[in-house]
Amino acid sequence: MAERKIIAVVGATGAQGGGLVRAIFSDRGGPFAARAITRDVGSEKARELARLGAEVVAGDVDDVKSLERAFKGAYGAYCVTFYWAHLSPEKENANARAMAEAAKRAGVQHVIWSTFEDTRASVPLSDTRMPTLMGRYKVPHFDAKAEANRYFTDLGVPTTFLLTSFYWDNMIFFGMGPKRGPDGKLAITMPMGDKKLPAIAAEDIGACAYGIFKRGKEYIGKTVGIAGEHLTGAQMAAALTRALGREVSYNAVPPEVYRGFGFPGAEDLGNMFQFKCDFQQLYCGARDVGLSRALNPSLQTFDAWLAKNKGRIPIE
Repeated sequence: MAERKIIAVVGATGAQGGGLVRAIFSDRGGPFAARAITRDVGSEKARELARLGAEVVAGDVDDVKSLERAFKGAYGAYCVTFYWAHLSPEKENANARAMAEAAKRAGVQHVIWSTFEDTRASVPLSDTRMPTLMGRYKVPHFDAKAEANRYFTDLGVPTTFLLTSFYWDNMIFFGMGPKRGPDGKLAITMPMGDKKLPAIAAEDIGACAYGIFKRGKEYIGKTVGIAGEHLTGAQMAAALTRALGREVSYNAVPPEVYRGFGFPGAEDLGNMFQFKCDFQQLYCGARDVGLSRALNPSLQTFDAWLAKNKGRIPIE
């Protein structure tokens, strides 16, 4: 068999990167090997990936030279940032630039950059339907990633721009699961009205990325949007009711109420949901469930994800 081509995975101990590493190893006899890039090669998550058979190497998105070393000899690279660790568009841009420069210097033949839309193309800063944040953004964690696309493009890095979706895993890790109201009843709260929300199991993002790498050059220079399902808040609440065996309702608050909840990033997320709601056709249209399943035949529905993960959702 020909020597396997290396996919270098930034954020390999995280949700998206970890999903890609596991997708590579689940395809026994496949064409790729995984190189897991992490700040801390001695962490338990890094050791777990090493036990799977991944090559674990040190790399830091704040250090372009470390990334260049980590990318050296790799055919492909998966590039992702975690905005919620720092809440800084400037840091987001700096990290993306470091990855793009490292990929260029290392001669990587196919990069997948996990990104989002620039919401300002639809809601200019002068549009008062939602507040402008940090002086120059409508949805900072979307807009900053979109700004960073140019680093890959301007350097001529062969890149697929991957538009991801809301993680169902946010119900486990990000406090978005069912909560008890004053009446003791469970509800999920989102300012989505009756509009559909494209969402996905976080691990399926990595599996879809693997499908893109397997297609070779087909998606280089293209934007690909993925989702597991497009569901309304009411449909999500009904699925949670079935899975948990307890009634869960959907609390459709206005965006301005959500923005006022006061937790870190509440304004950003309130604007994000409003963008998805106000521009449902555009946002859903960019995320093709059929294509996602073609890239990842094991793509999970919300019901399937809940069957596996319902016990991990904290009920407050």
